[in-house]
Amino acid sequence: MDVYEAIEKRRSIRVYKEKASEDQLRKIILAGTRAPSATNKQPWEFIIVEDQNLIDQLAELKYRLNRKEDPHRPENNPNEREKKALTQKKYFQNASVVAVCNEKEWERSLWLCIQNISLAALEENLGTCIVLYWDEEKKEAEKLLGIPASHELTAVLRVGVPAKESHPTPPRRPEFSWLHKNRFGGK
Repeated sequence: MDVYEAIEKRRSIRVYKEKASEDQLRKIILAGTRAPSATNKQPWEFIIVEDQNLIDQLAELKYRLNRKEDPHRPENNPNEREKKALTQKKYFQNASVVAVCNEKEWERSLWLCIQNISLAALEENLGTCIVLYWDEEKKEAEKLLGIPASHELTAVLRVGVPAKESHPTPPRRPEFSWLHKNRFGGK
């Protein structure tokens, strides 16, 4: 697949019909490690989470996090929050789970790695979705996964064979509506 085609086709996949194989996970993680990093530090560590109990606990933490009131989200209606939180929890079904960790203070180097993994997954006919944790739920996830104090959880990736999704992808901004010259707002 052409790199531009892969970039165009990559989407966050939330519903899976089956998990990725360990060979597929190893292959896409290896692609992730080919990303550039500041001073070539390569501060990444990966945990393939196979234990269904751990996956269920990560799903529960994400559920709890999404139930919290957030002034930046339009769904501050408690019923809408609950509905979305349950949906997020359900998205862990049939998904392989990879925890992506970084040496503390080096998180910025992980996002290109995660993008490489997402693009490589597409080549393997897999879908991915990035899951973030913060506040107490992040601390609990780190404890649950045995992440040492020298590292932190950057993100959890759900990976699997895509199932047909029930919700459409929102439209993208018009091309070049985000491009400026010399200064913000410059044409």
